[in-house]
Amino acid sequence: MIYPLAGIVLGIIVGAVRAKMRGGKVLDMIQWAAVYAMIFGIIGLFIVIGIDRSYQG
Repeated sequence: MIYPLAGIVLGIIVGAVRAKMRGGKVLDMIQWAAVYAMIFGIIGLFIVIGIDRSYQG
């Protein structure tokens, strides 16, 4: 499924924007983009697991 990948991309965007809004430099933006990408990617993985389990009954 595409949910973990979409979560990673969304996390990169959200993390970078939030760091920039708080006055962060480039390395801050990269760090927060990575953190949010991991968090959103894991959430996407749990969504895929939940969908898969619901179809297997």
